[in-house]
Order: sequence, then structure tokens, then C-alpha cells
Amino acid sequence: MIFIYAFLVGGGICVVGQLLMDVFKLTPAHVVASFVVLGAALDVFGIYDHLIEFAGAGATVPITSFGHSLLHGAMAEGHEHGYLGIAMGIFKLTSAGITSAILFGFIVALIFKPKG
Repeated sequence: MIFIYAFLVGGGICVVGQLLMDVFKLTPAHVVASFVVLGAALDVFGIYDHLIEFAGAGATVPITSFGHSLLHGAMAEGHEHGYLGIAMGIFKLTSAGITSAILFGFIVALIFKPKG
């Protein structure tokens, strides 16, 4: 049953993103930024943790989970190290994702002809 829940939640997030682009004519960059902020906002109210417990990978794979991770890292390190810990915590939990996005983007740019 967990696979069905993951599929429905992950698919629902994707459907919302597609509707934002089709109906409201938002660019993909606007949708990504909105989802990151939405993930952080849901984490502030403790909703995103319950969504992860319910849907598993359906909630952790989409970009909304990135906002959730940013906020979790900042809050955890902020309590321990103060204001400097906020900046350290953001990169502590998300550094693997940021690094892989930069690395794979560079590799793809070497293989294909980038426009612009």
C-alpha cells in the first residue's frame, strides 16, 4: 500500500506543478522556487514530516523535500551553534544534492550543446 501512497502523493505534487505552468503560465523556475518555499512552509507547521511518514518516497523525492531539508538543517544547527549554525546547517543536509546537481549539469553541458 505504501507504493500506492507514494505514487499518489508524488504524482499529485507533479500535477500541481504542471497545472501551475499550464494554467497560470509560470516558468519552471518559478514553480521550483515555489515548491521549495512550500516545502519549507509545510515543515514550519510540522505537516511535511507527517506527509513523509504517510507517503515515504512520494514526499521525499520531489523538490518540496529540498525546502524541508533546508529548514531542518538550519533549525538543528541553529539551536546548537546560533546564527552561524543556520548557514552551516543548510549546507550540511543538502550538500550532496547541490553538489550532484552542479556536477551532472556540468557533465551534460560538456556532452550536449547548451543554448545561451
